[in-house]
Amino acid sequence: MRPEELVTKLHWLGHDGFRLDGPPVIYFDPWKLHGRPVAADLLLVSHDHHDHCSPDDIKKVSGPKTVVVANVSAAAKLPGSRAVQPGDRLTAAGVEIEVVPAYNLTKFRSPGVPFHPQSAGHVGYVVTVGGVRLYFAGDTDQIPEMAAIACDVALLPVSGIYVMTAEEAVAAARTINPKIVVPMHYGAGIGTESDGQRFADLYGGQVILPQVE
Repeated sequence: MRPEELVTKLHWLGHDGFRLDGPPVIYFDPWKLHGRPVAADLLLVSHDHHDHCSPDDIKKVSGPKTVVVANVSAAAKLPGSRAVQPGDRLTAAGVEIEVVPAYNLTKFRSPGVPFHPQSAGHVGYVVTVGGVRLYFAGDTDQIPEMAAIACDVALLPVSGIYVMTAEEAVAAARTINPKIVVPMHYGAGIGTESDGQRFADLYGGQVILPQVE
């Protein structure tokens, strides 16, 4: 599969939520799902904040064979899930998964207290589907560990406040150097479409601006 083909199978659910159509069907941080969503083979949850770890939404798309993978704090809210931490590698639902760090360096809820501290063990994921490597960054700033991430498609937050600004995401994308970038983490009360457009205008590489389904 080519990266361009993979992104045609990628559906933005709003905020940081995505569904990648398969087989297998993979969800990333599903939240506020509507209608009758497609059943999941694999669910990947980055951290325990309510807009990323939603047990009710996960139930909507889970079946007897669905595999749920989550960082340690989110897994505590999701019975039967598989807990992971940065640095883990595993195969679930036939998908190769690399678990990578996600944390803040410059976004603070109070002086010296980041919204997403490194010590909390929040994560992003690199999954390999059809030979294409997709990086879902989770809630993060531009962090040194990104220099070691190899991927073809990167889903990067761009709204600022809690995550990278568009400008910071551009710097991250230039470090990672994927073939395609899809901006995320905007348009759900946090950030606006202008954040995604600003990223696209500044980056200069191939950008797909997602449309909520």
